[in-house]
Amino acid sequence: MSAITFRLPNPPIPPSSSSEPTLRLSSPHLLIPHHGATVQAMRSRQLRSMLCVLEPDLVRRCAQSRRSARVVCLSALGEVIGEVNERAAERKKRVEVVTAAAMTVALGTGNRVLYKLALVPLKHYPFFLAQLATFGYVLVYFSILYCRYQAGIVTDEMLSLPKTPFLAVGLLEALGAACGMAAGAVLSGASIPILSQTFLVWQLLLSVTFLGRRYRANQLLGCLLITAGVLITVASGSGGLSLKDAGIFWTLLMITSFFFQAADTVLKEIIFLDTSRQLKAGSVDLFVVNSFGSAFQAIFICLLLPFLSKLWGVPFSQLPMYIKDGTACFLNMGSLASECAGAPLLPLLFVMVNMAYNISLLHLLKISSAVVSCLASTFSVPLSIYAFTLPLPYIGVASSLPAGFVSGAAILLAGLLVYTWTPTSYLASQEARSTPSPLTQS
Repeated sequence: MSAITFRLPNPPIPPSSSSEPTLRLSSPHLLIPHHGATVQAMRSRQLRSMLCVLEPDLVRRCAQSRRSARVVCLSALGEVIGEVNERAAERKKRVEVVTAAAMTVALGTGNRVLYKLALVPLKHYPFFLAQLATFGYVLVYFSILYCRYQAGIVTDEMLSLPKTPFLAVGLLEALGAACGMAAGAVLSGASIPILSQTFLVWQLLLSVTFLGRRYRANQLLGCLLITAGVLITVASGSGGLSLKDAGIFWTLLMITSFFFQAADTVLKEIIFLDTSRQLKAGSVDLFVVNSFGSAFQAIFICLLLPFLSKLWGVPFSQLPMYIKDGTACFLNMGSLASECAGAPLLPLLFVMVNMAYNISLLHLLKISSAVVSCLASTFSVPLSIYAFTLPLPYIGVASSLPAGFVSGAAILLAGLLVYTWTPTSYLASQEARSTPSPLTQS
């Protein structure tokens, strides 16, 4: 077996005149097997640089005891290789989270805009659009789940997981939708985005309670600034709120709906964390969670249909006729075709983007946390407000930019920067915590 030899002399090594650090190869003080992966890692520029930075420390440790020099140096070299791999994995995960968050923000903005566009042809059938999305997701999600199962991505072990957590997910989503529909029928459109900022508060409280998360002061301050920025952005163009006119009951009911939605996302994060420890193949596939959660949600929605249809002004006895007329308008057929310009293109675009947004949001939740996914969703609010100032089709005259939009967006961005900033003291404490204890000298 061939070997690479490193010489670590006792006296300090003068700095090299070349721009790139080098290692001296001469004396058999340290023998490393000639493995392909090891040699490739050792030949990398970053590893050589880190070894040269650590070389004086290695020299002192090796000089103290010649008998343990090989063990000490080999252990230190292994620590360096592990640190390089760990840092590379952290950078890769950071890039993945940022990319997923950017995708979620873009899809969240498109989701809000397309929902408004989809209601142009279906202005008399919003309840039909909501149920189309709910039951359409079940069919699409299970179709994707079947394809992923055939491809081997979804395993039998994932499908055999207990369904009780998924049932709880479906119940929370159905309760959130029911409370939101009930309160949304009474509250003004301007007040709902403002009350939706309680979603972030619920996320933080539930994450601390059930996940044991501890947030730094800058993270809490960042969340506060983000919420304030969204409130300023939305309230500046609302022309006055009607929370007092609507009554405290409907306001609290809307806040409760966001509690159910926050509990739903935290429960999904718990499912991902638990299954990552239970399954041999790692965490459960997100389409397993989406499919079974949507199926149970559809079941609970069916049970709540008499209540929900009444909230939307559709008597339960007239629901079949309402669904029939809504389908005709959606397909842009029959006598309703003249009143449904833009269908079925706009509703289909909304359903597709909404589905992609939910998948992206769940993927971000899986690789990060419920709070990060909530922040990405919140960030899409001012972007969608700005999008409505553009000349969109079917909307008519574009709305003007709210007076406080710029200041609100600036505060929101500042909050995002404060949340993502990591104090130097925190980095130092983490580095000290991860530093291995010194080896016992012989």
